Amino acid sequence: MKLSQGVEWALHCAVTLAEADAGDLASRRTLAGYYDLPEAYLAKHLKSLVRAGVLIASPGPRGGFRLARAPEQITVLDVVEAIEGTTPSFVCTEIRQRGACAVPPERCTAPCPVAQIMLDADRAWRDSLRAVTLADISGRLSEPTRARAKAWLADPSTPPPPVS
Repeated sequence: MKLSQGVEWALHCAVTLAEADAGDLASRRTLAGYYDLPEAYLAKHLKSLVRAGVLIASPGPRGGFRLARAPEQITVLDVVEAIEGTTPSFVCTEIRQRGACAVPPERCTAPCPVAQIMLDADRAWRDSLRAVTLADISGRLSEPTRARAKAWLADPSTPPPPVS
């Protein structure tokens, strides 16, 4: 399975927003600048996060983005599905019912072993991502990294604290 780079960008931006003071907004320019990302392309992913209810957008010259819920209530799966969609990674096309040795449709009442294994794997992957929140990821960051994010979000015009 391959995920788009938009997933990485969205997760990093959401974790960064988890470091913001409650109610503070970060512009897309601020978020793009923190990671040196193309602002226009990041905007597309931020809009997807808003549509999915992960972020809230406030328009206007002092507008921006903030988390729609507490970081403890937003899962990695929420972010991944906002960017990639909810379609399972495997779609069975029932090829066992085609070809010279086709199995009659009436004998295909349950998923074949291939489909079952792939669906089980997709379910396990989603369950794993559902079990991790933005707060969990934020908690794995070093204090200096968290301080840099907080300082940048508060005022991106000043240099962030040094990496230690």
